[in-house]
Amino acid sequence: MAQSVIFAPVFAMFFLTLIVWVYMYVRRIRFITSNNFSPEELAPAEFARLSPPEVANPSDNLKNLFEVPVLFYALAFYLFITNTVDTVYVVAAWIFVAFRALHSVVHCTINVVMVRFYLYLVATVSFWFMAGRAALQYLG
Repeated sequence: MAQSVIFAPVFAMFFLTLIVWVYMYVRRIRFITSNNFSPEELAPAEFARLSPPEVANPSDNLKNLFEVPVLFYALAFYLFITNTVDTVYVVAAWIFVAFRALHSVVHCTINVVMVRFYLYLVATVSFWFMAGRAALQYLG
């Protein structure tokens, strides 16, 4: 298997992050331009307090995309440089990406917490499976 195939799900995560980032700014800019905020109200803490869920949730989701996904990127790079990418890792990586994308859709729209939780759980278990398998291979 070509080792570089592990980067397809990595780039998919990059583009998911880009989409959430753009969506967040669209929501924020609409909110800001439709209200007459003072400079004090645009301070980060005050803006967060004033922001309704449809503005705050995309921002919270973007923050989430810089947590476990960062570990995913490091692991993908590790798998590539150690020449250990195989079908199992690639499938697990795509499961991670698919469930993170679904998590983002739910978080940025309907935000049903238990649905979000289960989507996050599946994605994260997929990542920890990959990490655990890589660690066991490393330890030999």
